[in-house]
Amino acid sequence: MSSNLIKTILPPATIGIVGGGQLGQMMALIAKSMGYRVGILDPTPNAPAGQVADFQIVADYDDVTSLMKLADKSDVLTYEFENVDEQALLKAKQVTELPQGVNLLHITGERLNEKNFLKDAGIPVTNFAAVSDEASMRAAVAKVGYPAILKTVSGGYDGHGQLDINGPEDVDKAAALYTKTQCILEARQKFIAEASVMVTRDLNGKVITFPLVENRHKNHILHTTIAPGQFSKTIHQKAHDYAEIIAKQLDLYGVLGIELFVIDETDLMVNELAPRPHNSGHYTIEACNISQFEAHIRSICGLPIPPITQEKPAVMRNLLGTDLTLARNLLKEHPEWHFHDYGKAEIRPQRKMGHVTVLGDDIDQLLKSTDMLKGEN
Repeated sequence: MSSNLIKTILPPATIGIVGGGQLGQMMALIAKSMGYRVGILDPTPNAPAGQVADFQIVADYDDVTSLMKLADKSDVLTYEFENVDEQALLKAKQVTELPQGVNLLHITGERLNEKNFLKDAGIPVTNFAAVSDEASMRAAVAKVGYPAILKTVSGGYDGHGQLDINGPEDVDKAAALYTKTQCILEARQKFIAEASVMVTRDLNGKVITFPLVENRHKNHILHTTIAPGQFSKTIHQKAHDYAEIIAKQLDLYGVLGIELFVIDETDLMVNELAPRPHNSGHYTIEACNISQFEAHIRSICGLPIPPITQEKPAVMRNLLGTDLTLARNLLKEHPEWHFHDYGKAEIRPQRKMGHVTVLGDDIDQLLKSTDMLKGEN
């Protein structure tokens, strides 16, 4: 682990964000409230983040000229998703600050790199093997066993780029995936719950973690987050311990999302890492003393970050596709809802269009409040 010296960047400096989706939008909103200028690079005109930024460069993420233009106009550069061109970022690093660095993307943007990094750090992960052809597929199955999941090593999210391998009959079908791109076979893990924790570091390298939360998925997409997760003290402690090890090993700046499997009352396993704020951390906007987005901006700008506190339990419910229209129509009946609309131009099935967060003392009541949304679930 190297020790990166981070520079303090004060308002009204310009923060450049590569990616203009909802994560970029929520980063931009907090950055603007702190007095920073914000620029966005995104191929979609008037992207969600572009709507609230000072300027948007409309170009593809792999357009090096446009990325360099953003870098030239920015005092610090950050990204809101994994699949950013590493070589382009290395060039940008020559003209502006890039506190997250490129190594973070190199590790988290490729599943084999990520699993090997975690394993080497002593973090429990599911059994896995590399797959690139028929011979390595058969060897991987012999090592990992059934049931398993074949995944592309890069790209793919919310269930895309994945194939269930439940028995010998599925092995032949797998060729459709591994003949196109490098893959990884992962043992399908038995668990009692899915969870996640957000972690960051301040200007002095001190690790700051958010509460461990429980995540409930439908059709491979996050549906509901319960914060804090109703797990044993041992599980909460282990999650924070793992987060601290990972943050230090990565020399982390910015927020990192760590997705976990809760195996039982005492054991946890890391599933994957997201080198940015995470969907399951949206509850922090209303429920914590600072949000994951403010923590991200503070971290990349070399500002102090207070210990994270959460006053009341919270439930966050994603609004997918037409859920957004339904939620808009129900707003007049739900004063308890903190309603977020990302401003996406087109409603599409299973697309994340917004979210609702509710706070209170009774988690069952909070779940009931968001259960009114009987749309795309």
